[in-house]
Amino acid sequence: MSNRDWLEKDFYRELGVAKDASADEIKKAYRKIARENHPDAKPGDTKAEAKFKAAGEAYGVLSDATKRQEYDEARTLFSGGRFGGFGGGGRSSGGGQAGGFEDLFGGATRGGGGGAGGLGDLLGGIFGGMGGMGGTATDPTGGAGAPGGMGGFGGGVPRQRRGADVETEVRIDFGEAVNGATLPLRLTSPMTCGTCDGSGAKPGTTPRTCVRCGGAGLVSRSQGAFAFSEPCPDCRGTGHLVDDPCPECGGDGVSSRPRTLTIRIPAGVEDGQRIRLAGKGQPGPSGGPAGDLYVIVHVAADAVFGRSSKNPDDLTLGLPVTYPELVRGATVTVPTIEGRISLKVPAGSSAGRTLRVRGRGVKRKDRTGDLLVTLELAVPSRLSAEASDALDAYAKATADHDPRAHLTERADRAHADKEAAS
Repeated sequence: MSNRDWLEKDFYRELGVAKDASADEIKKAYRKIARENHPDAKPGDTKAEAKFKAAGEAYGVLSDATKRQEYDEARTLFSGGRFGGFGGGGRSSGGGQAGGFEDLFGGATRGGGGGAGGLGDLLGGIFGGMGGMGGTATDPTGGAGAPGGMGGFGGGVPRQRRGADVETEVRIDFGEAVNGATLPLRLTSPMTCGTCDGSGAKPGTTPRTCVRCGGAGLVSRSQGAFAFSEPCPDCRGTGHLVDDPCPECGGDGVSSRPRTLTIRIPAGVEDGQRIRLAGKGQPGPSGGPAGDLYVIVHVAADAVFGRSSKNPDDLTLGLPVTYPELVRGATVTVPTIEGRISLKVPAGSSAGRTLRVRGRGVKRKDRTGDLLVTLELAVPSRLSAEASDALDAYAKATADHDPRAHLTERADRAHADKEAAS
């Protein structure tokens, strides 16, 4: 997509959100569109595929706070007529506008080589620069010494734009989240066309250099006392033309097709965490660098283990124990992620006590978590006659012991102090 298209496209409309939409609203809108129009959900539907690509392109800009700000500012500047529109027939600014343009371009001086200032940085950050601002119609490169110039935006040939980021999801079990895993990830997403290798031309043919811009992707036009460079309308800023488009991608150089990647899930990954695969996203137009692939990890709950809220590297386990084991102490068998171990329950332990087993949690390269075992008193729902008689005998033998005595004493003392104060 050319710089011109970039500014004319309404990314907010592509996602169906307001211009002041929050980051969460933008993400939800993108996910909804991507899910409904994914090539796997609607195979062979060209309209759905186009909408899927457009949504990914819009999300790649609006999900990045810096890109979004630059996009909004650039569209405001251009839509406000500060440059007389994109076409060659814009109104001449005249001498009376010189001060405004000087302020806009950060005080750039006439003559080649001067810095474009704020707007140059803005446009450079958005789509890699608009090319030289200092050239004439016969010198579109904006080089030093070009007559009538206002300085360069950073070079005669536009920098290649980066492709959009792509997002997908993967589900793993609890053990894979704790220990880490290497998984194959199969997805259908835009990637460099395998038929034309991204050139956009039918195999056996090659794109030809654009005659109008000489391959620079930019042409210059005069506006009053100034000369401005803008994307070439013939090649749409790419610098080349495709006479015989590739049958697979239609000349875009990008096509959606299934691919399999190998993803490394690090040990200790948490539910909802995003893993970034640099350069595995949508390829940039005209051979530009690819965006990134973000994989959202969903971890299935485990029937036995959990993760500590204070330290996710620590695993948790509720261990049922009997009353005699709490009173007299015992050595019990405890499951871990790696297998079974023996754990000593100290005599006189109370229900709810947590015992720490060192080194049995999440194992990372630089640290290892623990296993937190919480003792839970197992109360039988039924007793045999023999067990019932034994329980009666125990109750009789401990009738003089009141485990709630300290509570009643504290309550009585607090009540007495309140009465005395009144």
